[in-house]
Amino acid sequence: AGKSTLMKVVMGLIEPDSGDRSFQSGTRFAYVPQEPVITGETLADYAASGEAERWTAESWLETFGLNPNKSTQGLSGGEIRRAALAKAFAEEPDLLLLDEPTNHLDILAIELLENELIQARFALLVVSHDRAFLNRVTDTVHWLEGRRVRTLNKGFVEFDDWAAKVMEEEAESLRRLTKRIEAETYTFYRSITAQRTRNEGRARALQQMRLDRAERVKDLPRELNLGVDSGAVSGKLVADIKGVSKAFGDRTIFRNLTTRIIRGDRLAIVGPNGAGKTTLVKVLLGELAPDEGTVRMGANLEPLYLDQSREGLKSDMTLWDALTPGGGDSILVRGRSMHVAAYAKDFLFQEAQLKQPISTLSGGERNRLLLARALAQPANLLILDEPTNDLDMDTLEKLEELLESYDGTLILVSHDRDFVDRLATSTIALNGRGDVVETPGGWQDFLRQNPGFLAPPPTHAEAAPSGARRVEKAESSDRAPKKTVKLSYKDARRLEEVEKLMETLPVEIARQDSILADPDLYSRDPAAFDRAMKAAEKARADLEAAELDWLELEEKKAALAG
Repeated sequence: AGKSTLMKVVMGLIEPDSGDRSFQSGTRFAYVPQEPVITGETLADYAASGEAERWTAESWLETFGLNPNKSTQGLSGGEIRRAALAKAFAEEPDLLLLDEPTNHLDILAIELLENELIQARFALLVVSHDRAFLNRVTDTVHWLEGRRVRTLNKGFVEFDDWAAKVMEEEAESLRRLTKRIEAETYTFYRSITAQRTRNEGRARALQQMRLDRAERVKDLPRELNLGVDSGAVSGKLVADIKGVSKAFGDRTIFRNLTTRIIRGDRLAIVGPNGAGKTTLVKVLLGELAPDEGTVRMGANLEPLYLDQSREGLKSDMTLWDALTPGGGDSILVRGRSMHVAAYAKDFLFQEAQLKQPISTLSGGERNRLLLARALAQPANLLILDEPTNDLDMDTLEKLEELLESYDGTLILVSHDRDFVDRLATSTIALNGRGDVVETPGGWQDFLRQNPGFLAPPPTHAEAAPSGARRVEKAESSDRAPKKTVKLSYKDARRLEEVEKLMETLPVEIARQDSILADPDLYSRDPAAFDRAMKAAEKARADLEAAELDWLELEEKKAALAG
């Protein structure tokens, strides 16, 4: 839409084609671009390289949780963003321009930034897709849609209702213009024998109306066509995690996590940067072994993992190359062949962009491209690690709609509080000190039930929050052991049986599916095809029943132990 371009015009980095850019003499600017570049040997060198005094720069670095003496080499995305923000605040501008400032920041850093902006005395111009952030820091909204800029003299909290009303009025205006063109066209051709000059004038007016309508249609928002194939139905149980702990050296990432993921769950994982969210995802997927505890994965899983590193896009490759890594002009999309140009159009890419290098794409366009590549594959388990970074708001809303209707299982790592609130059925939070807590619902539900969980460690012991499943340290050995009540002999035997079935039935399903994969089997031996089909269906039904029995027995076992 040109949001970043507009920021650069305001800053004077790009000259406008028409119109004026004027500011009061002596106005001081500070600008944090979407992809800041950090220079100098230390963060203090970088933050003081502009208009700021060194002591002011160091103070702001510490405010944003950074060591001023830290080297500028090997910084994480969040550290780069915080350093750039510290430099901008230290320069004490009259106007601060921020382009997607919450990208790569964790929730605590976002809330710190919000509080600093609310207290600041300078003017702020911000481009952001983070609705919770915009709700807190804005009192005016400029909406870039098509080639027009509309202004709402209220905060973003009023934006959705206002935008819907504007679009309704635009649609009605276009409808009236279309009806007028139809009426004028009819009148024009009926009066074709009338005075020639009068007809020429009417023809020019009619042509102008048609041009006006074409311009309005061109400015209508283009529809993003997102879709995902949830693939084969997974088993009822997606993952069963019992007493899982993970540490790296002396640092405990999380301890004694017990949870269960059922088909259709939408699990959010939140916490500060470096708390271990991505590590937890890898443990849940079986990519990383836990130090303690067990992870049991369900049957028939087809996972798709979109990680936050966004690896695999080389700046010199074209959009066409990225979508067709094996060459050719088509891409397999959810089991059917589709021309690359048609598929790219679904993600709002123009045909002219297909042969351009990826380096020419904006951050939002690159993320749309990664989504396009990922969503072409079938998956009944989606794992999205910070999917909202660099997304524009239209794409974000379409992604939300897609995920809300997705009938597979979703694991979501995100710092976007509004995104989590709209999607999550359960939220796991890590505080970076080894503690982990799971709460039904989204971000706001977690906050209400766990006040202070993500805050710095208290100076005295605090009780566990109520209303949530809190993972605690193992009880000290001097505490009296709790009397354990076990399953009955019959239930214990049944639990052993269903656990064996959950191991053997997926193998049988895979065996029958491999038989059915023979394209000539039906014509060659219809009876064998029918036997394999019935055997596969029975194995799937037996597996579903075994998983339900297992879940019921495990819940009974947990209730007796608790």
